[in-house]
Amino acid sequence: MKPKKILITGVAGFLGSHLAEKFSDMGHKVIGLDNMLGGYEDNVPKNIEFHNLDCCNLNEVKKLMKEVNVVYHCAATAHEGLSVFSPYEITKNNYLASISIFTAAVNEKVDRIVFCSSMARYGDQKTPFTEDMKPKPVDPYAISKVAAEEVLINLCNLNGIEWVIAVPHNIIGPRQKYDDPFRNVISIMLNRMLQGKAPIIYGDGNQQRCFSYIDDCLNCMIPMLDQKDLNKQIINIGPDEEFVTINKVAEICTNLTGVNLKPIYKKDRPREVKHALCSSDKARKFLNYKTSTSLDEGINKTFQYIKRRGVRPFDYNIELEIKNELTPSTWKNKEI
Repeated sequence: MKPKKILITGVAGFLGSHLAEKFSDMGHKVIGLDNMLGGYEDNVPKNIEFHNLDCCNLNEVKKLMKEVNVVYHCAATAHEGLSVFSPYEITKNNYLASISIFTAAVNEKVDRIVFCSSMARYGDQKTPFTEDMKPKPVDPYAISKVAAEEVLINLCNLNGIEWVIAVPHNIIGPRQKYDDPFRNVISIMLNRMLQGKAPIIYGDGNQQRCFSYIDDCLNCMIPMLDQKDLNKQIINIGPDEEFVTINKVAEICTNLTGVNLKPIYKKDRPREVKHALCSSDKARKFLNYKTSTSLDEGINKTFQYIKRRGVRPFDYNIELEIKNELTPSTWKNKEI
């Protein structure tokens, strides 16, 4: 296969850094962007062209888009719960940043844009979620992702550019940001427990989720580079055979860390979807998806990564724009 020039956003983040590394190892030319809001500098692969740049900087993004064949737009401020209380920042970093990337890509007439969306697009519908469901977002983050999807489809269809929308579900594994107090429930639990602190759970802990290990996600996203039958497809990526409650996640983390402290239960977060479970039938059909890493294995690998890298204090680097009686005390009072 002829090497391609690939632009990846969010390259200091979790998914973006892994994609950049894989594509670089495959011989492709990779240009990576990140504003370092939600990533780690040591996540950035050494053998790529890296730019510390905000995706909203359209003029600079246009310069870097020259001769790019495929764009993977992974950058996001993926804070679903926080978006209820910081809607301006979350919407700017998701919707406007996405439009900037799509605009520059369309202007350069790239071959394909792969957009990393979110399971939040489905909202609080009957599970399992399937791709033919009409999106019903219930919070500003989800709304921003669905709106970005609509603009992507509109611009690409008008200009004859291929598009793919990937919908990964709760990815876990090494390189995930674990000092973010607003997201990544497993990493938050492990970082706290390695500091001898009890896990924090919102609500009764019976919320159900499916978690996808990073390698299983990558196995689906790499072929999105140029697999022809993926054009104009929306595809869920994640296990549909292993749904788990947050209480069960806390139990697994307790067994791993040996920190036997009872969870601290806090009141429900507003707009939180209770049951977020996907169907992977379409990913199996188009991408031969299978779950190669179990939840227990995935959590253990995440645990080993955090232990190896070292625990960190939580970084409240996004300001709460709305503070009222609905705002979780864990965020308002920086209790995590």
